[in-house]
Amino acid sequence: MHIGPIPLANRLFAAPMAGVTDRPFRQLCRALGAGYAVSEMVTSRKDLWNSLKTSRRANHEGEPGPIAVQIAGTDAPMMAEAALYNVERGAQIIDINMGCPAKKVCNKWAGSALMQNEALAVEIAAAVVNACAPRGVPVTLKMRTGWSQEHKNAVALARQFEAVGIQMLTVHGRTREQGYRGMAEYDTIAAVKQAVRVPVVANGDITSPEKARDVLAATGADAIMVGRAAQGRPWIFREIGHFLATGEHLPPPRVAEVRALLLEHLQDHYSLYGAYTGVRTARKHIAWYVRALPGGEALRQHINTLETCDAQWQAVADYLDALGDQMERLPAATGTTEPLQDETEEPSA
Repeated sequence: MHIGPIPLANRLFAAPMAGVTDRPFRQLCRALGAGYAVSEMVTSRKDLWNSLKTSRRANHEGEPGPIAVQIAGTDAPMMAEAALYNVERGAQIIDINMGCPAKKVCNKWAGSALMQNEALAVEIAAAVVNACAPRGVPVTLKMRTGWSQEHKNAVALARQFEAVGIQMLTVHGRTREQGYRGMAEYDTIAAVKQAVRVPVVANGDITSPEKARDVLAATGADAIMVGRAAQGRPWIFREIGHFLATGEHLPPPRVAEVRALLLEHLQDHYSLYGAYTGVRTARKHIAWYVRALPGGEALRQHINTLETCDAQWQAVADYLDALGDQMERLPAATGTTEPLQDETEEPSA
């Protein structure tokens, strides 16, 4: 599979999630079987480009290509300028966010709110494509099925986006009105796939290898994108890949492997965020890893009281050492994922 001229390793993608898919998490997902990972969204506001939060989001040091950066905003010239700013800093693919349902994004008419204004949505897409095309950088776009159950316009928008040069479309199988509630539906994604010639990616509620197989079959999509199910379970990508290739399940990972992965992930996280912010933003990642494990809730409560990276890292190491004495492998995954209260919640720093 390709995005424009750029080849991808496979058709298993890690979804952009604000406050989650930073460089350490993207690299971990890629190492564990994701063929592609998009950065958490970067604002198009020029006055924020030099902020600490934006600089962290734009950090791609040591990251394997292709480097994909997602941008969000409501003004076409500003979005074009933001695209070029990120291309100059190493972005090889630009992704436009028209899928985020968060109120703090939609109240500014960005994210999925743009689906209510088709003319503006297409104007933004065209401006970004026109800015990136001379540099050979393909532009992709992520959207929802529509604004509400009564206004599902993903198919109509998909045709217009393709016409102005968007080279891949990702569709989350929910409306903006749903947020992350209810069940994702895939009929609209299948209709988008039938309506355009560019690659289409299916997203929403893909929590197991079987679900990945079924969504690909139901939609005819070229790829799938996994979001919340990878939180604390980044090896889901290799599990899906193995199942799609063989029809068989991989055994759950060994506790010793998870210990090594998590501890290295924490070190990378601290390195990116620094001690004060790192120890706090790492808490959610640790909680996701251990939420279904024996003693996981007690560990989560304990790490929330720790104020240093060394103490947090050692608490996790000790917990996983003890768990390794109880079992060789993690319990088998249930294929379900607890929804976040707000998937776009951002770390304060």
